[in-house]
Amino acid sequence: MPGRCSERSDGAMNRVASSVLVLEAVMVALVVPVALNLAGVNTMLGLVSAGLVVLLCIAGAATVRRGRIGYVLGSAAQVGAVGMGFVVSMMFVLGAIFAAMWFVLLRYGPEVERRGEERAEGPG
Repeated sequence: MPGRCSERSDGAMNRVASSVLVLEAVMVALVVPVALNLAGVNTMLGLVSAGLVVLLCIAGAATVRRGRIGYVLGSAAQVGAVGMGFVVSMMFVLGAIFAAMWFVLLRYGPEVERRGEERAEGPG
């Protein structure tokens, strides 16, 4: 079923999901200084919004191997990243890029992982 998370703790989908979330956390953390200096964003608003998204990304990356909760946190991070566009306009684009990667991962990842497992089992 598309969108279902693999329960295997060593699944490739879990590693890719963790990588996407960690890279997104780094990107959001790097956007904050730019936003504060160039876009004239309120310092507290910028730090709080970015901090929440970074925490969601890190929590999601840390828990994707434990089941659904990591994917729920990762999805919340995508909403938060796109929502940061109301604070820093460039985040509409950057957040949308990461949200698209997350959607593709959730949509096609389980199918790719299942096919890889079938190939590993061999013919028969």
